Amino acid sequence: MTSREHTVDVGAYALGALDEPERTAIEHHLASCEHCRTELEELEQMRTVLGEAPPELFLDGPPDDADLLLQRTLRQARTERARESRPRRAVVGAAAMIAAVVAVGGGVLIGRAGDSEPPQVVAQPPSPSVLMPAEGTKVATSTDPSNGARLTVTVTPAAGWVRLNAAASGIPAGERCRLVVVGKDGSREIAGSWLVSEKAAAEGSALDGAALIAPGNVAAVEVENFAGKRFVSTPV
Repeated sequence: MTSREHTVDVGAYALGALDEPERTAIEHHLASCEHCRTELEELEQMRTVLGEAPPELFLDGPPDDADLLLQRTLRQARTERARESRPRRAVVGAAAMIAAVVAVGGGVLIGRAGDSEPPQVVAQPPSPSVLMPAEGTKVATSTDPSNGARLTVTVTPAAGWVRLNAAASGIPAGERCRLVVVGKDGSREIAGSWLVSEKAAAEGSALDGAALIAPGNVAAVEVENFAGKRFVSTPV
């Protein structure tokens, strides 16, 4: 058998890239050529191995000499393409050889991945944002022993005035209440008002407010109704 008889494109046949007359011609050739049958078996085994390999096994990247192997393969493909009288078959042949390069690299990667377990990637939870209270912020709480009313308040200083966040409980439903800031000089500034609902009587009320009083002049915060009855007071 001459070397010309081995120029049939077994790679294109294995990839299914030939038309029916070409396939028939190669099948007749394979029936009498042990060399080409062996080459076809190797290509089909290679396709089977690559098809069964999970994608995770290729995460390490190609071997160090993969570029040199690919360059040699491409040079060989260009040489054969120059000699080939049918350009389409030469391109298919080059594709088959490049697939072989990938298979070689994949084989190295498969062995490399089998040596050790893939690295575990653990997502780090985001760091919670911690809001620091403004300088001079004060928190106070008191319970009136006579009626069980309770008040917790946060007083945050601003430029000549204060912000308040209050939680009040133990006040009867239906009471029309107001939050009052008492100054050291005896002044009284209303920071907000609300109507105690049935739910608020059972679970408590939350209120945000503000008062036009200097932060350094705040002495206490109180809850009273519109008739002036005081339910609870807490020094600040």
